[in-house]
Amino acid sequence: MTHNAYDAVVVGGGAAGMMAAIVAAERGRKVLLVEKNDRLGRKLRITGKGRCNVTNHCEPRTVIESTPGNGRFLYGALQAFPPVETMRFFEGLGVPLKTERGNRVFPVSDNAHDVADALARRLRALCVPVVQGTVRTVCVENGAVTGVETDRAVYCAPAVLLACGGASYPGTGSNGDGARLAKALGHTVVPLRPSLVALVSDDTDCPAMQGLSLRNCGVTVWENGKKKPVYTDFGELLFTHFGLSGPTILSASAHMRTMEPGRYTVEIDLKPALDDEQLDQRLLRDLEKNKNRNFSNALDELLPQKMIPVVVRRSGIPPQEKCNAVTRAQRAALRTVLKHFAVRVAGFGPLSGAIVTAGGVSVKEIDPKTMRSKQINGLFFAGEIIDVDAYTGGFNLQIAFSTGYVAGSNL
Repeated sequence: MTHNAYDAVVVGGGAAGMMAAIVAAERGRKVLLVEKNDRLGRKLRITGKGRCNVTNHCEPRTVIESTPGNGRFLYGALQAFPPVETMRFFEGLGVPLKTERGNRVFPVSDNAHDVADALARRLRALCVPVVQGTVRTVCVENGAVTGVETDRAVYCAPAVLLACGGASYPGTGSNGDGARLAKALGHTVVPLRPSLVALVSDDTDCPAMQGLSLRNCGVTVWENGKKKPVYTDFGELLFTHFGLSGPTILSASAHMRTMEPGRYTVEIDLKPALDDEQLDQRLLRDLEKNKNRNFSNALDELLPQKMIPVVVRRSGIPPQEKCNAVTRAQRAALRTVLKHFAVRVAGFGPLSGAIVTAGGVSVKEIDPKTMRSKQINGLFFAGEIIDVDAYTGGFNLQIAFSTGYVAGSNL
């Protein structure tokens, strides 16, 4: 069944797709939005633990610097629609915003639904039809787009935007469909892999400390044989049954571009506020205070309970050793464990659990000023389907809004 012609069809009702459809409709285009879910913005509604980190209140160059995957490609899009415009846009839609630590911007309500609902309301106000369906193919004749075929109908249009996300959180609909459609059209797709994802380790100390969250620790990622660290951070970390998670780990994962077991080691500084000398003084005080107790019973003020047996074993100091018998060499071994607690990385957590998908349609085949395909007339890309990925902090949503805005302006 063929439907009457539109000026453009937008495939995907996420952050990038909704932004593009709104911008195109505001410019007088007759737009159709195709979304496979029964609800728009499914992934948007769970981002930022349901609070939705809308953007980062920063200059465009900061977004580029925070995008290890092809950040420079975004220069034009971020000039056209920088973070300050994103904030103005949502405030204009009746979503008051606030800026938190690290310049992260959230709705005042702390409710991601408010962001998704505001976009959906704007689409309704602009009379943009939304149809539910899965796009099977993008129709192309003589090197130009003619429309899309879904599982229910064919929709004709001289412009098609693929904004169907990556392959993380498949339950929300981003299951790699966009990459498959792009590939079928002859585009190069950089293999999809997880970014902003937990790390798997075969170290048995991780499950032994499962559920333990460290608040203020230093995190350094080392690559075998390299003298310079891959990444350093400070903040929160979580031990899990399979390895490591938490904000510092998710950020670190974005820097680990090629993964194989044993290639990377995460080093945790459990006492980042103390240098070696200060830490030694602290240990001397604790040992003196507990001089007649067993060593394993003297670390309560220094470490969380779950960590004590692990640190004792790693230090090599016998648990039954009396504190007043601990030698200078043993203290040095303990300091090394506390300042350089190493966890070997075996791999990334599953792509389905990643916050963001790295990989996607090659940026070499997309015009950065318009988001137009360089290979097929009338084909556009926006959002996570493109091979760009950034750190955590609102940058990935900003990329979705900026590329969506540019694509929508040019549809």
